[in-house]
Amino acid sequence: MKPMVSTAKLAFTGLFSVVLLSFNCGNSSSSSAAHKETEASVAPRPSFSALLSEKQFNELFPERNKFYTYQAFIKAVNELANIKVKVVRRAVSVYQFTRTDKSTGKATVVRQDGDWDEAWAKVKPDSTYTVDYGNFCTEADAQTNKRELAAFFAHIAHETRHGQNGSYTDGLMELHEENTALNYISDSDEYPPVKGKKYYGRGPMQLSYNGNYGYASDCIFGDKNILLNNPDLVETDPVVSFKTAIYFWMTPETHKPSAHDVMIGKWQPSADDKAKGRVPGFGMTINIVNGAVECNQGEDIYSMHDRIGFYQFFLKELGASDNNCACSCGSMAPYR
Repeated sequence: MKPMVSTAKLAFTGLFSVVLLSFNCGNSSSSSAAHKETEASVAPRPSFSALLSEKQFNELFPERNKFYTYQAFIKAVNELANIKVKVVRRAVSVYQFTRTDKSTGKATVVRQDGDWDEAWAKVKPDSTYTVDYGNFCTEADAQTNKRELAAFFAHIAHETRHGQNGSYTDGLMELHEENTALNYISDSDEYPPVKGKKYYGRGPMQLSYNGNYGYASDCIFGDKNILLNNPDLVETDPVVSFKTAIYFWMTPETHKPSAHDVMIGKWQPSADDKAKGRVPGFGMTINIVNGAVECNQGEDIYSMHDRIGFYQFFLKELGASDNNCACSCGSMAPYR
């Protein structure tokens, strides 16, 4: 086996500045009966647990570390589904996060950068989008949701594998990256590192760097200090560990869409994206997760093929297909 490399650390360094809006289209008739009929015709969003049984989870990850349980995964999905985060950006890099607990309706500003009210920041156009973590693998039709889950599993399996090449049974084995001597400290005004703490890759998506731990903590807990002060939670609490992976999957970056939006077809490439070979499909999720290392280098890249192999394996096991998959990122320019 080739040594496992923590790759997700390279992928999450900012925010994606595109407005994502949801619209509800209904009948404007004043008739209450017509209104009720319209409401009744809207199918409820499927429960995530209906997508995946405990038996399936165990069969998909037969060699997993006992830390990664089905119960922890479902609990992480269900708890995070209650959270949505509205991100507003001014002047390229000045942010405000409003976190809403959907179970109570309470909205709290959990981040507002120091320059938020500066005159020079206010005159810049705002960019706004909302991440609803309840949309994880439930926003589209059944086949699309299964494809998204297969893609998510492919990446977390690759990031945590430790076994035989090509077996696709060795995912969710590692709790952290191999070299824990590296600190992964970066300058961050909003998410400064805590003295003595290390922010090496942990969890299913190998969350790395203090900035990413703080950002994830803001979204998951509404408090940046929880993971900044105790990054070990990602490898000691399985529910938190899975939550960081879902957060990573669902949250756009400054220049990149979220992997979720790619897999459900919400993201469409701009003219610049098309010129750089970026197209919808599983290959684009590789570009999001680790494009700087694995993409735009032709087809002979081991890590890229390992992710694709896992994706095709999980598609089959989940009873889904992706016949028109743009699986490779070999000719896609990575984001800078």
